[in-house]
Amino acid sequence: MGILDKAKEISSKVSESVTDFSSDEVIANTIIKAVEKQEKVNRLLKEKGSNYRVSDIELEMGIPPTVSFGIRRVDKQVEQPSFDNVRENRTIVENNSGNNQ
Repeated sequence: MGILDKAKEISSKVSESVTDFSSDEVIANTIIKAVEKQEKVNRLLKEKGSNYRVSDIELEMGIPPTVSFGIRRVDKQVEQPSFDNVRENRTIVENNSGNNQ
């Protein structure tokens, strides 16, 4: 086997690995793990009385893959709205929109 044949074989293996690595399922699993990490860290930061939170996640599906977290400072007096509040507000808006007919 010549050098060019070896190079083609290696290139083919790398190409297959990159294709497998960037599959939708791998990306979805990576996102889930990164969000779980964000939630755990934010919970710990809040328990420790810190006014910093992980606010952004940036995923780069390269070789090697990278996950970067953005940090922001939050006002301790301001509470983030819960999803329950958002659902309640949406229900109110939807119910009120039917009254305009």
